[in-house]
Amino acid sequence: MNTQLLSTVPAETPLDERDGRYLRKAIVWSHAARRRGNRPFGAVIVSADGEVLAEAYCNTAETGDVTGHAETNAVRMLAERKLSREALASATLYSSAEPCVMCAGAIFWANIGRVVFGIDAERLRVFRGERAEQRDAMLSCRDVFEASPHPIECIGPALLDEASAAHVGAWKS
Repeated sequence: MNTQLLSTVPAETPLDERDGRYLRKAIVWSHAARRRGNRPFGAVIVSADGEVLAEAYCNTAETGDVTGHAETNAVRMLAERKLSREALASATLYSSAEPCVMCAGAIFWANIGRVVFGIDAERLRVFRGERAEQRDAMLSCRDVFEASPHPIECIGPALLDEASAAHVGAWKS
């Protein structure tokens, strides 16, 4: 990776056993997405008491739905469970990569109170390259979360080698 880039991006965040376990589940979903021909992203939402509430991968290539990112797919699954906003405020969304602006908005609207992510957007852009159809809005999920009237804790990047693995060779150069 570009060493100049790495000097400007956040350092890897160490995780406890619980966060590491669930982030690895999200990373497993990112590999599943890639095997199915989608972009390599996965997400898992976990309640405060450790119950897995939703698990999803990016399915945009399969469905043609450009909003079918892993995080938004997982948030949509929550609707079936009819959980209270209070319950979701104590939930954590684990994402294999830093949520994009759209996904950060979905996390905000769902009232999810905590996010833990793998690869950050800056490092992900190295894999994506400069192709117009692969570029994202250059705004951190932290910017969206900081604008929220309710607190959203954000932890990451974490498990960088593991989170990056699904992206190696997955993007057109």
